[in-house]
Amino acid sequence: MSAFRLHPQLAADCQVLGELPLSLVLLANDSRYPWLILVPRRAEIRDIHRLSEDDQLQLLRESCALARLMETELAADKMNIAALGNMVPQLHLHHVARFTTDAAWPAPIWGRHPALAYADPWAEAERWRRRLAGLEGFSVAG
Repeated sequence: MSAFRLHPQLAADCQVLGELPLSLVLLANDSRYPWLILVPRRAEIRDIHRLSEDDQLQLLRESCALARLMETELAADKMNIAALGNMVPQLHLHHVARFTTDAAWPAPIWGRHPALAYADPWAEAERWRRRLAGLEGFSVAG
């Protein structure tokens, strides 16, 4: 099996914020929605059920911790969590904080509006790194 590499589309559309024990934590570059993505650092995995049982449980722990953090920090009306993978086959788990006032509410965000880049992506990434610092096992990558 080959080594883990972040899919080029995820690398182009996101910033790496750091790492949890299993997953990279990415910030999607769309300021319309608070949107983080977990990518398990396992090569050639497309679906959650293809992870080992231990990795499945770890991904669930990381996902729940991230969702709780986002919900609490942002006072989200709803947390949307999804693993689609139709366009990017690498397993990745979207975490989107939704608000009744957001641009797509109550519809799904996918393809609703073109991405609106952050005015200062570095500053947004730093804000998220400070928030994520409280998650067990989080470290800033590279």
